[in-house]
Amino acid sequence: MKRRKRAQSDPNPKALRTLHMIDTINILVALMTIAFGAFGFIAPRFTASALDLKVGDTNMGLSEMRASVGGLFVAMGLFAIWTGLPMAYAMIGVAYVGAAIGRLVSILVDKPPFKKTLLYFSLEAGPAAYLLLANL
Repeated sequence: MKRRKRAQSDPNPKALRTLHMIDTINILVALMTIAFGAFGFIAPRFTASALDLKVGDTNMGLSEMRASVGGLFVAMGLFAIWTGLPMAYAMIGVAYVGAAIGRLVSILVDKPPFKKTLLYFSLEAGPAAYLLLANL
């Protein structure tokens, strides 16, 4: 895989600005992903509460929050920023697509609180669309 080509010899300043804008927005979305993951990683009880999840008789739920809601998203965001690879940013988009599809199915089947679920859906579907369209 290759990093996005920087056409330094390209005399078209608009093309260079567009590449710079894509790179900047990619990094901002990755930082948002890291921030969301950091809540799950550092504050799993707070995150569980915000997601209307309950911790059970064991601490396995906290472990799951740190791993799947926390560390996974922190690692994806850090990797994308570290490598700068468009495909790494696209894969974050794929993860958000999966979350958005799951959220949409939940809206239709589970009937969770609509406003809260719609907010979470938009925080997944929006970045998913951008990351995939800008990086594939």
